[in-house]
Amino acid sequence: MNVIEIKNLTKHYGKARGIMDVNLNVEEGEVFGFIGPNGAGKSTTIRTLLGLIYPTSGSATIFGKSCIESPEVRKELGYLPSEVFYYDNMRVIDLLKYSASFYKRDCTRRINELAEIMDLDLKKKIDDLSFGNKKKVGIVQGLLHEPKLIILDEPTSGLDPLMQQRFFELIEEENKKGATVFFSSHILGEVQKMCSRVAFIKEGKIIKLEKMSTLQENNYKRISIETKSVISKETFNINGMSDFEMKGNTTNFIFKGNINSIMKKIAELELRNITIEDPDLEEIFMHYYTKED
Repeated sequence: MNVIEIKNLTKHYGKARGIMDVNLNVEEGEVFGFIGPNGAGKSTTIRTLLGLIYPTSGSATIFGKSCIESPEVRKELGYLPSEVFYYDNMRVIDLLKYSASFYKRDCTRRINELAEIMDLDLKKKIDDLSFGNKKKVGIVQGLLHEPKLIILDEPTSGLDPLMQQRFFELIEEENKKGATVFFSSHILGEVQKMCSRVAFIKEGKIIKLEKMSTLQENNYKRISIETKSVISKETFNINGMSDFEMKGNTTNFIFKGNINSIMKKIAELELRNITIEDPDLEEIFMHYYTKED
């Protein structure tokens, strides 16, 4: 079952680019990554998905219901925006109880559990909190009603490393209990740690949708060779190469394809040293993001 279905979703801001023909599905129980640099269209996609802004064209459904025409689906959502803003004079506990009242259930025990995990002082006033502690309030607010779908937009900004780790453990636990997670970030290590599938967005368009395991399989290799003499770039005129760099007798590149074909090329050279390793997700991402459309 698909919890999220987005079809040809487009949003224009006058003549300015928003998103164009975005298509993706998120399966029930999945932790899905949505990667792109700032300004690529991640937040626009999420805000359109949540019904906070209207699409120019296309459709988006959550639990099979239209995000625009069926606002009741939001009762099953937990949303953490990249930046959180609150009424300063309220205490944290009063704000969270007010949020819980929209779900017509007693969330007191849940609020206390989440506050303990995130080391959040419920008695403090909002205006006395640092940016990081306000982010903790947003985390508790987004999870207090135990949502079936959790949508995270740059969720760890403002959190120190310890709180980031606790946050990841918390989301992992919610996922184990059955929650589906849509995780938008430009920090690739976070997505690599959390997600089973990932979509890359570039200039408002999805340029790649792939399983995380596939991205990191052996068809991608980071290769570094040191030769006895300087070689020309034409020596490696072979499909599947990217991120090519030469410094003196040392050549570095990423190769995608049949490893035997590149090894035949390398076997023709007089080598001093060779290193072959798996590239990290950031290198794979830059391969997709910087290549020509």
